[in-house]
Amino acid sequence: MDILPIYPENYAAMCAANHQSIDLMESAEAEGFSQDICAYARTDFGADITQGGPAGGLPAPHFLLCSTNICKTVIKWYEVIARKYDVPLFIVDTPFLHDGLTQELIDYTVSQFKDLEQFLSDFTGKPFDRDRLKEVLLLSREAAGYWQKMLQLGKTIPSPFNSLDTFIHLGPIVTLRGTQECVDYNKLLYEEVAERAGKKIGSLAAEQYRVLWDNLPVWFKMRRLEKFFEEQNCTLVVTTYANSWGQYSNYPVDPDSEPYEAVAKSYLTVYINTGFEDRINYLAGLIDEFSLTGFIMHSNRSCKPYSVGMYRMQEELAKRSGKPGVVIEADQNDPRAYSDAQVETRLEAFIESMVPI
Repeated sequence: MDILPIYPENYAAMCAANHQSIDLMESAEAEGFSQDICAYARTDFGADITQGGPAGGLPAPHFLLCSTNICKTVIKWYEVIARKYDVPLFIVDTPFLHDGLTQELIDYTVSQFKDLEQFLSDFTGKPFDRDRLKEVLLLSREAAGYWQKMLQLGKTIPSPFNSLDTFIHLGPIVTLRGTQECVDYNKLLYEEVAERAGKKIGSLAAEQYRVLWDNLPVWFKMRRLEKFFEEQNCTLVVTTYANSWGQYSNYPVDPDSEPYEAVAKSYLTVYINTGFEDRINYLAGLIDEFSLTGFIMHSNRSCKPYSVGMYRMQEELAKRSGKPGVVIEADQNDPRAYSDAQVETRLEAFIESMVPI
């Protein structure tokens, strides 16, 4: 519909990576927003109040759109913005998969995409172009396919990339998915990583440990964590967060049929929207497939849906996989909820507990 999507979450992550999130969160907290609210939301509220951050704040929205498949906070977060700017808010409600995917859940979600189609048509004053939608979806699947194939190259020993790299390279698959530019970027990325894998060029000179990272990155500690893991000869090989952006390639779009069913399946089956049993099975599968020596779970103060039950999951996953795991207490965006000494002491003990490859 020629609408430019802008993601407040991405802007918040950029603020943290630029070490500007504390000032922005404190501005929001001074206006009454609780420290218990997600740090992404507080960062963006502060950026909106002060027009601060690396890009001087976000532009005022014409309307707001959110989905609940990975985050329920967005409903209240976007309601605040919608009230301030007096613009419409459209919510796509995606039910949590307690007991797997059913046709009823798919149909329920498809009905909302059809309502969204009508909303966009009414808002822009032009008819919705189904043919254009299918073109965009096919480009989206193609880009996600390259992204997923690149991530699969982490099975190579040594791994040709580090997951801290993928946290940066996922930018285009998040913000430009559905464009030819995104396809081109991810194709080039895949080809470069595939060449490294073919030549057995590892991201570390001496890879001894291969681990999984569960949950979001700690955006304000990327460089320090990279140096820490490099000194320990430990490669982050696979992450649930980066993997989620390849999900869209799992459900191909048939150009001759209803496109929204594939979209609904993609939204509903994302890792964080599934129950504990499915998550543990998925993580255990990754540990086997990628020949991992252990796993790290980031108990993220900001993201409750991602972090709930994490200590119990660590226990069960260690039992099923036979590999050691550790839970670190941190936050994706708030440095005040992070301690270098505490996290690194815990990680050092974890690395000592692993058997090298």
